[in-house]
Amino acid sequence: MREIAPEVEVAAGLIIKDDKVLITQRRNGAHLGGLWEFPGGKRQPGESFEACLTREVMEELGLTIAVHEQVASAKHVDTERRVHLRFYRCTILSGEPRLLGCAAYRWVTAAQIGAYAFPPADEPLVRQIASGRIGPSAARGVMDSGLL
Repeated sequence: MREIAPEVEVAAGLIIKDDKVLITQRRNGAHLGGLWEFPGGKRQPGESFEACLTREVMEELGLTIAVHEQVASAKHVDTERRVHLRFYRCTILSGEPRLLGCAAYRWVTAAQIGAYAFPPADEPLVRQIASGRIGPSAARGVMDSGLL
């Protein structure tokens, strides 16, 4: 009998500033190293998704954020795990991004985001941003209801 892969719950932030989205690059030694992603990480037992995202963004980038509404979700299954991602609209309360837990960060426009390689679970959201259906309007809470 085949063993069921463990489920990993992840919170990720859609942080938009000046018509650009903040993305981070995974460190080379990490799972899916070198790929780009939206800031965030794995939820710990008993932790809310919002608390997880606040903690992860502080650990990775040194930013204090406000987590707003969930704007999308995605599920992805690979040979190692089942990933359930929840994406939240966020705003920066204080700080400037620093490389604390990631290899790099970029502020990218909708036109630029397609040039970056993302994990498969992030691809639907990346396509939505690249198509222009998500962008500055997301910062005001206007999202495409058929996002994922």
